[in-house]
Amino acid sequence: MIIEAAAWDDPDVQRLSTDQQTEIRARYGGKEEPGRPPSAADISATLLLRDDDGTAVGCGALRDLGDGVAEVKRMYVAPAARGRGLAKMVLTGLEDAARARGWTTLRLETGPLQPEAAGLYSGAGYRRTGPFGTYGEDPDAAGSLFFEKDLDRA
Repeated sequence: MIIEAAAWDDPDVQRLSTDQQTEIRARYGGKEEPGRPPSAADISATLLLRDDDGTAVGCGALRDLGDGVAEVKRMYVAPAARGRGLAKMVLTGLEDAARARGWTTLRLETGPLQPEAAGLYSGAGYRRTGPFGTYGEDPDAAGSLFFEKDLDRA
């Protein structure tokens, strides 16, 4: 497996991000994600995970929230590549990218119909917390699960 930095608008990142959103909408009956969707203007770091043959199979991104805090966005591993610990590899890569930028805290939002995501984050040392940023004002985020990790203690 190869994990590499990529631009948010990289075609493989965009394909995987679109696949992630399609899967999320299917789980939540067509509902859009809460919060502000990521864009090239506000994503500070993006990672792309490639299989040994170069096929893009996973991605993740970080949005700078200021004051040493970043939000994990678009964590995704293609269904055919799941079950091999690749999501943890992407998450660890994002944590390393955050540390390299001097960020000390990562936060994220996920949904109650994504138990595998909640398990990944809990297992990686993230703790449940309350809404952050604009999520607290978004009625669509009412059922969301929020996590946070202090990278200085990891």
